[in-house]
Amino acid sequence: MNIAQVEEKVKALVGDINQAEFLYGLLECYGKPKASITRLRMVGKGSYNLSKNADEVLWKKQVYFKKTGSDQLLSIIDEMKNADVVEKHLPRFVIAINSTHLLAIDTKTEDTLDIPLAELSKKFDFFLPWAGLEKTQVQGENPADVKAAEKMAKLFDLLRDNNPANTTREIHWQNVFLSRILFCYFAEDTGIFKTKLFTNHIASHTAEDGSDLADYLSRAFDVMNQEGREGVPDYLADFPYVNGGLFADKLPVPKFNRKSRAMLIECGSDLDWSEINPDIFGSMIQAVVDPSQRGNMGMHYTSVPNIMKVIEPLFLNELKEEFEKHSDSKTKLEQLLLRLEHLKIFDPACGSGNFLLMCTKN
Repeated sequence: MNIAQVEEKVKALVGDINQAEFLYGLLECYGKPKASITRLRMVGKGSYNLSKNADEVLWKKQVYFKKTGSDQLLSIIDEMKNADVVEKHLPRFVIAINSTHLLAIDTKTEDTLDIPLAELSKKFDFFLPWAGLEKTQVQGENPADVKAAEKMAKLFDLLRDNNPANTTREIHWQNVFLSRILFCYFAEDTGIFKTKLFTNHIASHTAEDGSDLADYLSRAFDVMNQEGREGVPDYLADFPYVNGGLFADKLPVPKFNRKSRAMLIECGSDLDWSEINPDIFGSMIQAVVDPSQRGNMGMHYTSVPNIMKVIEPLFLNELKEEFEKHSDSKTKLEQLLLRLEHLKIFDPACGSGNFLLMCTKN
């Protein structure tokens, strides 16, 4: 189970909260065995629950949990974390909930979580140690990156079902189409387009069965390649001109059906693309277009922190120090700029070019 799958399960859990069943559902979200959860539910001999209180669950080295009707969650969790059973049984998490809120403590890191239950999916990574993923392991793996790549993989599969690509040229057309819609997703969440412009236009201007979507997208791509606005119909006039040649070639657009149209809209509406690392996402898209790599989705790239471990001591730290040292000297800064213009970096195994992108970004 990867982190994107965990997030989806937590989102479903908090969408229909049952206080009595909440802990068991939460543990299942993070891949805890069903047999263990069943034993945790048991009463008496053989139960994993070491607590004798009806409103508490204590699972050795895993969790100390309490559900309450009180609004004084801070006082309750304070008492829980200082209880003798915590020192004796070493639960990783101490959790208290009422009907609307959750408070939790990670006893290993001493991190805390205070959040409305309905918003838990936004902070689902707090409990990832239950899934065997410590924070040091996932610090470079942005959940948004993984989730976006998996959604794009689903969209790509749906399009391939109705648009087989059997030649090099057809594969090229589909890859260009993928690049174009990715640009539109990033553009509508980063200020290049109006907020959710691309997604909202598809939702409001095309038929639900997807029958007219290919034609609509083809026209929208043409408009984004048109610098002048003459002849642009009103329903497409909100799309700005995009330079750089991304939309320059007139290429076939895949046919859509109801499912693929819904997924295209879902990729835009359910994700905030401003949170996604374009330098990392490039590598993850390699797994989207190659189904044989799907099992490693989100695991086969070099994370941002690990990239920085390489490029900072190689040259980046020196450049930053020089900038800080001469930040008040126009002459020295111009010399540094000239040096940067002539700096050449070779990445012999660049793949999607993550190292080179990070060098440019920093």
